[in-house]
Amino acid sequence: MSIASEESAAWARWAETTNVGDIALEQLLADTRAVADDYLSGEPTAVFRETRALRNRVFALLEGHQRPRQSADLYLLAGYLCGLLAWMSSDLGDMRRAETQGRTAWLCAEIADHNGLRAWTLSTRSKIALWDGRTKDAITLARRGAAYHPSGTAGVLLACQEADAWARLGATHQAQAALTHAAEAQAAQHGEDDIAGLFSCSDFRRVNYATGVHLLSGHAATALEEATSALATPPPHAYGTAAQLHITLACAHVALGDLDGAALALRPVLALAPEQRLAPVAERLREFARAIARSPAAGGRAASSLQEMVESWYLESAPRRLALSPGSLAD
Repeated sequence: MSIASEESAAWARWAETTNVGDIALEQLLADTRAVADDYLSGEPTAVFRETRALRNRVFALLEGHQRPRQSADLYLLAGYLCGLLAWMSSDLGDMRRAETQGRTAWLCAEIADHNGLRAWTLSTRSKIALWDGRTKDAITLARRGAAYHPSGTAGVLLACQEADAWARLGATHQAQAALTHAAEAQAAQHGEDDIAGLFSCSDFRRVNYATGVHLLSGHAATALEEATSALATPPPHAYGTAAQLHITLACAHVALGDLDGAALALRPVLALAPEQRLAPVAERLREFARAIARSPAAGGRAASSLQEMVESWYLESAPRRLALSPGSLAD
């Protein structure tokens, strides 16, 4: 009996030990929120590296021993960090590696059993699917995420993503219904976003999706009015979201026959630093170029000049730069 009791005492001493405390967990959460916020205005590859380093710290802690509650918190942080890396990877044009990060984020969400992380992971994977040309998958993933009824603004973004995907398929009725769901989710919002920053949906971000849907649905005047109004609101705004709104505004001007207005709207986008020329913005600019090619102004001097500026801009975009220097994010 003496040996048995000593064995139990030894195990209790082991079980009581932990490689992470509550203050350290609090700091890791604060650091995760910081990189999610920094990404909206900072240099994306630098924030990517910082996020990767933070994720590696969390992974290393999970390989050690801690109490179950602390393990759950670490898995939650690891999942959010992998989700952020997935979003950033897709912004930088690498959809395959973005999907890998997304799958790891989902595993963490399942282990932590956390619906908020599940919803944001599915939002991220919906975004990746859309820009990877898998539009129907984007709809399915957005709907799956919304089914978790997450707190904060995830429900708003998921409905916006569904609307965007439907609009790209030409399903105007479904797109408008999803926009209505986004407004309803915004009105019924409860609680706060766990991470915020990149993993939040401000009204400015919601309007970016809504104006894009209006444009794709043939309502250029509505898109122009709402985009103009949103861009007039006080900063700060995420530069990527603002750039996409400017592109929507430019496309609306093209649809309404105002090429000068389109050129003016594009100026802030064309002035973006090369490292901030992310893949979604680049693809939206190419949509703008295609809109010009279909317009009555196609072939004219002003139209050709705009198309040349877009192509020149793309040659200095962040995804293209990374493609020319593979491995640079591993530094």
